[in-house]
Amino acid sequence: MSAFQELGLSQAIVSSLTELGYSSPTEIQAIAIPQILQAQNDLKAFAQTGTGKTAAFSLPILEQIDTNNKSTQALILSPTRELAIQIAVNIKDFSKNQKGLNAMAVYGGANIDEQIRALKRGVQIVVGTPGRTLDLIKRRILAVDRIQWLVLDVADEMLNMGFNEELDNILLKTPSDKQTVLFSATFPKEVEAIAQNYMNDPVEISAGKK
Repeated sequence: MSAFQELGLSQAIVSSLTELGYSSPTEIQAIAIPQILQAQNDLKAFAQTGTGKTAAFSLPILEQIDTNNKSTQALILSPTRELAIQIAVNIKDFSKNQKGLNAMAVYGGANIDEQIRALKRGVQIVVGTPGRTLDLIKRRILAVDRIQWLVLDVADEMLNMGFNEELDNILLKTPSDKQTVLFSATFPKEVEAIAQNYMNDPVEISAGKK
């Protein structure tokens, strides 16, 4: 049994990881994957860029996604279009052996009509920048009232870039019983405020140097 299987991941995902050259989990992956898989608690994680955090939050979500349900089940927010695109690409690579799984990035500066058409066809995992995500929610194209997972990736950077209001508006539209996962390299008071206002008794973890 591979080290990733021991964390609770299925053979379909493990085979994708093997094909991608992943042999063993990083420290943050070893802690976060079973926590997200096995517990309903929200998760607040300290992790630097380069520690494997994208796999740490996306693999356990992929393990639990209902591929027979085309509605949006997970929303991942990131500060920049480049990071949103990269996360979506990673998720597509991780899920290449899962039939019926759709993930996409939504961000400003790209044709919104194309993004709207793709969302209407059904996307289980949406990775978005706060501004474009909120725009699509207001247009009633992106429904987040029934999501099961919300990930705030690089939360400190999103707040540094001035997305406080967008994050508040998005979070208010999500269900209270979702699992919220917050990843941040630092925890200034603004990030702590997000955790206090929108997370339920989160488990705190810390791992890894770059």
